[in-house]
Amino acid sequence: MEPIPATPRTTDSTAAAAIPAPPIAIDPRARAEILVAILLALFLSALDQTIVGTAMPTIVTDLSGNALYTWVVTIYLLTSTITGPIYGKLSDQFGRRKPLMFGVTLFLIGSFLCGLAHDMNQLILFRGIQGLGAGGLMVTTMAAVGDLVSPRERGKFQGLFGAVFGISALIGPALGGFLTDQVSWHWVFFVNIPIGIVALAIMYRLLPRHQRTGVTRTIDYLGVAVFSAAMIPILIGITNSQFHDFMDPWVGGLIVVGLVLAGVFVWVESRAKEPIMPLDLFRNRTYSVSILAAFLASFGFFGAIIFLPRWYQVVNGSTATESGYQLLPLLGGLILGSILSGQFVSRTGRYKWLTVGALVLLSGSLLLMTGLHADTPPQLLWVWQFLAGLGIGPSLAVFTIIVQNSVPWQKLGAATSGLTFFRQIGGTIGLALAGAIFGATLQSQAPVQISAELVRAGVPQPQIDQIAGQISGGALNLDDLSAVGDMGARILAQLPEAARALVEPLVPAIVDGIHEAFSLAIANTLWLSVAATLIAAAAVLTLREVPLRTTLRSESPAAAASPDSAGLPATDQATG
Repeated sequence: MEPIPATPRTTDSTAAAAIPAPPIAIDPRARAEILVAILLALFLSALDQTIVGTAMPTIVTDLSGNALYTWVVTIYLLTSTITGPIYGKLSDQFGRRKPLMFGVTLFLIGSFLCGLAHDMNQLILFRGIQGLGAGGLMVTTMAAVGDLVSPRERGKFQGLFGAVFGISALIGPALGGFLTDQVSWHWVFFVNIPIGIVALAIMYRLLPRHQRTGVTRTIDYLGVAVFSAAMIPILIGITNSQFHDFMDPWVGGLIVVGLVLAGVFVWVESRAKEPIMPLDLFRNRTYSVSILAAFLASFGFFGAIIFLPRWYQVVNGSTATESGYQLLPLLGGLILGSILSGQFVSRTGRYKWLTVGALVLLSGSLLLMTGLHADTPPQLLWVWQFLAGLGIGPSLAVFTIIVQNSVPWQKLGAATSGLTFFRQIGGTIGLALAGAIFGATLQSQAPVQISAELVRAGVPQPQIDQIAGQISGGALNLDDLSAVGDMGARILAQLPEAARALVEPLVPAIVDGIHEAFSLAIANTLWLSVAATLIAAAAVLTLREVPLRTTLRSESPAAAASPDSAGLPATDQATG
């Protein structure tokens, strides 16, 4: 089947004054196949974030690149985050087909090259190429759905998008472990290729080649350059905060430089003819509030949940594979919440109170997790995780619908990429701050909890003070002790030989104390998440619930001028 072109709605003489309309409806079967291809492309991006992590220890050992380990992650984060808004804007100007297929192709080339890498420098370079493609996968796929499905119908498809992330998180670690152990780590990258080829074939055959009328195709090269220059130091600084203090020049210094350049970017965009991030979108209250709420939800969720697998491994004694499966309740809740919320929005056209309720549920579940201790039953933690998944699922599905329903169709890609960008930045900042809180709490709580365990074991106070002093003085490296493995053996290996005989009988109590300190450190990070998600819920309360459109038709020019109803026909505007 050949792609079905759109019929222009305006003549050349009126195109400049007209509001571009979405492509005409296509054959239902072709639309279904395109949506399958879109889901496959999204799955590629989501799977890559989970499958590679399992293989990284083996990759680093095989390529002798422990010193460069973090750059494999950082370079992918940099290139995928920076290119997202660029893809979004280009898809508005040139249609979704070319940017989406280009992104998938570049991602596959990067995947193939990563699988061929023979040293860490090559792997870092090729992961950067892979990220350049990945930046367009999520943004352009979601915008493409906006071209094919009305906002009212979009809920059930956005729910499937959320389910894709849950499924990828479920099978990614297991598949990565299997391929690494049974085949070769190279195949964690090669596995992307057949999936991507299928998606590309469907897109090539069926994705409409519509030509957009009334759209200026001027590329904002200066905006792209300044945006990249601003984001690189910010993201590197945030990443470095995992290893250095915020006052370190390589953390705080880089972030300040990036923020200054971000201010320059805003100035540049305010004067650009076709900015990659249109600033007028932020005058739309629905858009700006949704961006803020999505940022805070990601900030709270990702900054908290990332530590749960470590708790299962370090405190509960689970293997890496087992800890992945311990997250099944969270993923089950996420998939269920995403799908059900999407169906609800599609059936009712309502989203405000659903989103508020989901964020309150997420905040409540995180509040329960602040009670985490070393002796918390895993089954109880599963219940808390399931509730958290139910809370985050709707926000993954619904914010995209809200944003796409509130903006002019000709800015759909830029608006979607803006939402994705701030989600990624929110999660990155949340993770960095949670890591800093975790480290500080672990250092302060370890001597206290070890002393408490030694008191319960009947150890004399002078001996307790001596051991606590060694820990506070840095004799024991808590970063090493919070890794997976035989903690008792590592404790003895770090102590001076003269102290080992004295401490060896007390190792079980010391381990229990570190386990409790580790649990309290994780729990302490969750207070920040509770606050962030509650503020997100409060932000959504300020939204005016604009009824979802039931057609793909664009707004009139008069409607476009309204900052709170951009993208809506006059009959669909909110009344209060």
